[in-house]
Amino acid sequence: MTVIQVDDLTFRYPGSAEPAVRGMDFAVGEGEIFGFLGPSGAGKSTTQKILIGLLTGHGGVAAVWGASPETWGQDYYRRVGVSFELPNHYRKLTALENLEFFASLHGGRTRDPMELLDAVGLADQAHTRVAAFSKGMQMRLVFVRALLHDPDLLFLDEPTSGLDPVNARVVRELVLRERDRGKTVFLTTHDMATADQLCDRVAFVVDGRIAALGAPRELKIARSRREVRVEYRDDADAVVPADFPIDGLAENRDFLRLLRHERVETLHSREASLDDVFVEATGRSLR
Repeated sequence: MTVIQVDDLTFRYPGSAEPAVRGMDFAVGEGEIFGFLGPSGAGKSTTQKILIGLLTGHGGVAAVWGASPETWGQDYYRRVGVSFELPNHYRKLTALENLEFFASLHGGRTRDPMELLDAVGLADQAHTRVAAFSKGMQMRLVFVRALLHDPDLLFLDEPTSGLDPVNARVVRELVLRERDRGKTVFLTTHDMATADQLCDRVAFVVDGRIAALGAPRELKIARSRREVRVEYRDDADAVVPADFPIDGLAENRDFLRLLRHERVETLHSREASLDDVFVEATGRSLR
């Protein structure tokens, strides 16, 4: 089932000389984590705001479950959850009070706020005012607030921004768990590591257009060098790299001699990274 369908999407902000989005085409299937990747100003957030229903006046088609967001009405926001890049809480309320307040707005069954806080390591701070939270703690609270009403579709904007490695891993694991529960995730980010670990497919966005789209593994393999790099220590204790073609590697005498007689430290295939894919597809640096 197709959850999001975008055809020839365009959008120009009032007074802007250039459009923010220029003829985008993509679809997102049910139960898929779809990554929307690119540098700041590429058109990622604009596209997400159109799909959320925060921006209107676009050209082309932007449909979710077969209808434009503005035609859905309030029922739409019972089916989607949004985690914004910047924290936006009631700072004088505690973490638990924030979640309980937003739960009351949905008017239906919601998930247990304490269980969600515990899932991101905030249970001990449930009764602490959010004004005392660090940015990382606020980002984790933003994330679980998006899960509160158990939506079918999640829009996550830089969900690991401001998080230390441990908590970033916790959030990534929760995103994967939501996917395993059948939820669809639209992930907007410029963090290639997060996209590589989470996404079933990614779209690289630059200047309001999609420059490349596909599964991360397929995109990387298509741009990889069919080589193996071996690094070993020579007699002067210097690290020496040596590259060998993958084809015929088992019969490569130089490769076998190196493995038998040298002090090998690393051995890796020359697989492209998602950063490499982005640079090749767009001719630009991601940062």
